[in-house]
Formats: sequence, structure tokens, C-alpha cells
Amino acid sequence: MDIMKRFSLEGKVALVTGAAYGIGFAMAEALAGAGAKIAFNCRSQKNMDQALAAYAAKGIDAHGYIADVTIEEQVKDLLGKIEADLGPVDILVNNAGIIRRIPMTEMSAEEFRQVVDIDLVGPFICSKAVIPGMVERGHGKIINVCSMMSELGRETVSAYAAAKGGLKMLTRNICSEYGAANIQCNGIGPGYIATPQTAPLRERQPDGSPHPFDSFLMAKTPAGRWGTPEDLMGPVVFLASEASDFVNGHILYVDGGILAYFGKQP
Repeated sequence: MDIMKRFSLEGKVALVTGAAYGIGFAMAEALAGAGAKIAFNCRSQKNMDQALAAYAAKGIDAHGYIADVTIEEQVKDLLGKIEADLGPVDILVNNAGIIRRIPMTEMSAEEFRQVVDIDLVGPFICSKAVIPGMVERGHGKIINVCSMMSELGRETVSAYAAAKGGLKMLTRNICSEYGAANIQCNGIGPGYIATPQTAPLRERQPDGSPHPFDSFLMAKTPAGRWGTPEDLMGPVVFLASEASDFVNGHILYVDGGILAYFGKQP
């Protein structure tokens, strides 16, 4: 057996939601490198134009579409356009998400619902839309970006942790309902990843010392570093490929060992 063929995505169509930048972009780049045709969505034309230019700079012929994953009709239209342009979706990566860092008692119900709507209801809508076609074709891969916060709590992220915990259980339930149809639904749980969004937490202080959160994180991470978007490339290709055909309902945490570690003794 040529084991590398098990990781090939040649001829597959992958939809990565919210893959205009950051970890979504890196995962889409990895899937393209394994041979998949890439489709992605975002909600603004400005982000779309920037993303298409970034994909082109990488030599990737990505197809971008304006769509909001929380609106069912837009998701149905999105899938119809992808099928017309590329073919039916074989791989869905539910990556689109937001976080609101607000103490729970200061957070409005509207703000809480917004996070849950994008981070949990969106993946439900997208998964619901692709599953019937996957069942009909006899195969499919769904990968949910669940985060470490599907296992841990932390100050100011009540809505995000609740949504990601729900997404973890949605992952397991899709596996339970559709595993017999040869659909594998797994999750990726990134740890703290060095992206522009987390740059303020890595800035040096005026006296040259590390940011307090940076020091805290290094003390909690056996790997002794922040993750990079590239750290997610191998895991997403594995979960999207035939190499993971008997892996289902699993959350693969890419966190440098944080969840396995109690922390350094003072």
C-alpha cells in the first residue's frame, strides 16, 4: 500500500468557511496542497478581494463567495454555486467564528446570542446542508473547529466557551447519526495560535519584558511556544483524507500539550 495516497485529496471539493485569513486560510492552503479544490466564504467584498489576492499569491485557484453561514437560504445558495463551479462538497471545514471577550455579567443576551449563532448555529446550518448529498454519494468529511475552550473555561469568554462546547457535542452527534453513511465528523481544537488577532498578547512591555499573558501561557504549555497556523495543516489534511476513515466523533487538540499539563510547580 502506498500510504501517501491515503492522504491525497485529488478530485475532492473542500468548503472552508471563513477562510479569508488566519487559521482558516492556512487550513485551506493545506487542503489545496493535498490536491483539493478550494471554496470559501466571507461576509464582505473587502475581505473577499484581499483573500483572493492572498490565495493567488500562493498559487491557489480558490473560489470565494459572499455568504453568511447563519442564514440558511444563503448557505443553500452558496452550495448551489459551489456545485455548479466545482462539484459537490466532499469536505466541509466549519471554521467561521467570532469571540467576544466580555465579563459574563456585563455581556448582553444579544452579544451572547451573536457568538453562539456564528460559532454553533452556523456549523449546524452548513453541516445540515451538506449531509444529504454526502449520504447520497456514500462519503463525506466534516471538520469542526472546536477550540480548547470546548474543554476549558476562562474569564470573559462565557459565550465562546459555551458555543465551542456545544460544537464539540454537535460533532459527536453528527458522527452518531451519520457514521453508518460513511460520513466522518471530527473536530480540531486549536490552542493559542500566533495570528494578527493574538498579536497584542505577545507584545513586549515598555520595559522589554513579555506580556503577562504570554508569560502565563508559556508556563502552561509544554511545547514552550505559541502555535502557528502551519501547525494546523497536517491535522486538517489527515481528518479530510481517507487516512482518517475510521476516526469519527473525535476532537484533535492542537495545543502544544496544554490540556495534558497541570502546570509548573511554583
